[in-house]
Amino acid sequence: MDLAATVWKLSAGFPAEERFGMTSQLRRAASSVPANIAEGAGRSGTGEFLQFLGIASGSLAETETFLLLAERLQLLPPERSKAALDQAEAVGRMLTALKRSLRKRRGA
Repeated sequence: MDLAATVWKLSAGFPAEERFGMTSQLRRAASSVPANIAEGAGRSGTGEFLQFLGIASGSLAETETFLLLAERLQLLPPERSKAALDQAEAVGRMLTALKRSLRKRRGA
């Protein structure tokens, strides 16, 4: 949730002409991470939870890609994109640890 909030705040400074382009894509990807974690947690089985965690990981990779692209297009200064990318990396580590824990729990 913190990463999604960071991305929303960062993208608020994008040019108006990017509202339906980069801003929308980046926000959608970032908000998809916690949404898929929540949806997976609400499912009935560990396998389904793992599937949604995989989708969240994909959305996280998409978020990181859009952050890098925003920096290259000079929509974000390097220090602001680095801070968000560092936050995304931490989320990735947490997702990996959670997936590992769930796999152990189900004996896979």
